[in-house]
Amino acid sequence: MAKIRAAIIGVGNCASALVQGVYYYKDADENEFVPGLTNVRVGPYHVGDIEWVAAIDVSKKKIGKDLAEAIFAPPNLTPKFADIPEKLGVTVKPGPVLDGVAPHMREKFDPHDKEVTLGEVVDTLKEAGAEVVINFLPVGSEEATRFYARAVAEAGAAFINGMPVFIASDPEGYWPKYYEEKGLPLVGDDVKGQLGATVFHRTLVRLMHMRGVKVEETYQLNIGGNTDFENMLMEERLKSKRVSKTEAVTSILPYGKELAEKGKVRIGPSDYVPFLGNTKIAYFYIKGRAFADFPVIVEAKLVVDDKSMFAGAMIDAIRGAKIALDRGVAGPVISVSAPFFKHPPVQAPSDEEAHKWFIEFVEGKRPR
Repeated sequence: MAKIRAAIIGVGNCASALVQGVYYYKDADENEFVPGLTNVRVGPYHVGDIEWVAAIDVSKKKIGKDLAEAIFAPPNLTPKFADIPEKLGVTVKPGPVLDGVAPHMREKFDPHDKEVTLGEVVDTLKEAGAEVVINFLPVGSEEATRFYARAVAEAGAAFINGMPVFIASDPEGYWPKYYEEKGLPLVGDDVKGQLGATVFHRTLVRLMHMRGVKVEETYQLNIGGNTDFENMLMEERLKSKRVSKTEAVTSILPYGKELAEKGKVRIGPSDYVPFLGNTKIAYFYIKGRAFADFPVIVEAKLVVDDKSMFAGAMIDAIRGAKIALDRGVAGPVISVSAPFFKHPPVQAPSDEEAHKWFIEFVEGKRPR
């Protein structure tokens, strides 16, 4: 059977959940409904067909270790939930630090002080034979993400940007054009959890709009206890993140952009609560106007394991990206980006429609 040779940039909690998840579901029966998976098989690829061939990080606590060990190295706190081999045969290699480590996170991440060139990263990916590379850098890693976007293309692989830096959805069009010229697939941006805060918020807003309720104001406040939330305590690192999460929700409404411009929308990380660990708690408030201008107010709370939600979506995105690579799709892959990312190149009118696009792409009914 064909395999998907996958590499990871950023061996944090998301990577831990993803690496373990492949082994957790490697024998899943595609003829049954399997909790946690939207698709056991995507085209020719079963979950178990994903194999890890390379990993890159900047932490001295992870560099030089086998990936099987590095995913549990501090400050990672994702628990072990799957039986994985003691050794995966993948040694974590150093990448450039650039802006990947916020000043207040240096002690916790313990970054190396080596100079790592673009050529060295390209060689690492080429030597591993990486076909699909996933970017799981911390929020705010703008320069570092662009570095890896270039390195992955130079290595001849598909790039999946799991972070809120606008690569696949680059408003200037540079990165989409760059990947088109390289003849490689580009997927992103900012991975959206299977049943996370963004998709839940979008669904509530869409329901109100569909039922004739005019949304007047809304907020989504998120708290969690992992390094992702600690990293996001620096508001200056959150510019792209807030845009990504906000536009994912306001795009549902024909007047959503106007609502945001009036300051009636507030979406994004709110605080770091260490004892929550990987648990993410999201609070939602939506105020609308219904028949005869009577008010409607929705308040809700969602509690999820933050990183497993991302892993579930990324498992499908990886297989979608590999199918695009197999078919020679170049540039942004709309049908893989729309259902699994908050800020895709094209927002689908609903998550149901985005899911339909993905299935049609896998079946060969949509070109990208």
